[in-house]
Amino acid sequence: MKKLVLAVAIAAALSSYTVARAATHIVDLGTLGGNYSGAAGLNDNGQVFGTSTLPGEASQHAFSWTQAGGMIDLGTLGGNWSTGNAMNSTGQIVGGSTTAGDASQHAFSWTQAGGMIDLGTLGGSYSYAYAVNDKGQVVGTSALPDDSSHAFSWTQAGGMIDLGTLGGWGSAAFAVNGLGQVVGQSNIPGDTSHAFSWTAAGGMIDLGGLGGNYSSAAAVNDSGQIVGDAILPGDATYHAFSWTQAGGMIDLGTLGGTHTETYGTFAVNANGQVVGVSTASGDSSWHAFLWTQPGGMTDLGTVGSIWNTPPALNDNGDVVGCRIAADGWWHAFSWTPAGGMIDLGTLGGSSSGAYAVNTKGKVVGESRTAGDAATHAVTWR
Repeated sequence: MKKLVLAVAIAAALSSYTVARAATHIVDLGTLGGNYSGAAGLNDNGQVFGTSTLPGEASQHAFSWTQAGGMIDLGTLGGNWSTGNAMNSTGQIVGGSTTAGDASQHAFSWTQAGGMIDLGTLGGSYSYAYAVNDKGQVVGTSALPDDSSHAFSWTQAGGMIDLGTLGGWGSAAFAVNGLGQVVGQSNIPGDTSHAFSWTAAGGMIDLGGLGGNYSSAAAVNDSGQIVGDAILPGDATYHAFSWTQAGGMIDLGTLGGTHTETYGTFAVNANGQVVGVSTASGDSSWHAFLWTQPGGMTDLGTVGSIWNTPPALNDNGDVVGCRIAADGWWHAFSWTPAGGMIDLGTLGGSSSGAYAVNTKGKVVGESRTAGDAATHAVTWR
């Protein structure tokens, strides 16, 4: 459903931003027996989730890690592959897994008590879960019998329900807040796409756009503030947006360049702070930004085109992500209002990436090991 990302040339020589090497503590979480693991997120209890390969590298499974129990294999729905995509405060993990014989992919929910359960589909061959709230409501997308795909919401009591579309052939739900408000993207008549918001009381509403033929919602906080990206008039330039019931959709602008990074690379915290990536003046480099309603965009420093590993933030306004260091390799970074951008280091290898941070300042991601022999899930503090 999403459009192809335009390739962006990134200069190896970055900018004059000073990035300090922090006195951080890095912990290797290991693997499930293979050469790769990566941590995708964590909650405030310190539980980490991610994905790891198994011995032989032919299978990849979702995992959960805790300080007390270490890394445990969440298994699959019968196939060789599973991946965790989100976790709530109670430790419920959701994502996707192949079924027996790797014949299809289904959304799953995993809990310590119940293990991995198949959430089913809307009648078609596949489904995938993108997010879960603290009440256990899971959202994602699923195929219908006619092979179109619709956004869904799943609860233990009600099962999977079809959220419909804005009149087009397909939709997908990417986030859900604590009140059950679901956001995502849907086709509209004419095969263009718009961001949507869905509630049980009001159904699916079209959030509009910024003048072009595309918009998509990536995240929503408990106040109902929605963030995402949209095309401007002319259908060539993307900007991040923030939407509220009172103010509608507003353009967050850029850091002096033409556009912001696209396709879900935005997050919003409980205080309304938005994080993302934008080109700087001249469009020669990509910088992470933090946006607030009163202050607009703050430039956090040079990163790179990181559409598939966007920066993340916690409710304290701390930001983590990936940047290209002076040696040309990806390095994990952390940014705080007090300390600026710091390099989180590696396990002795050439590169690392940070993908999530909790309110206690614990960061998770992945790093290459010494000699670049493997990549392991890690935590930093």
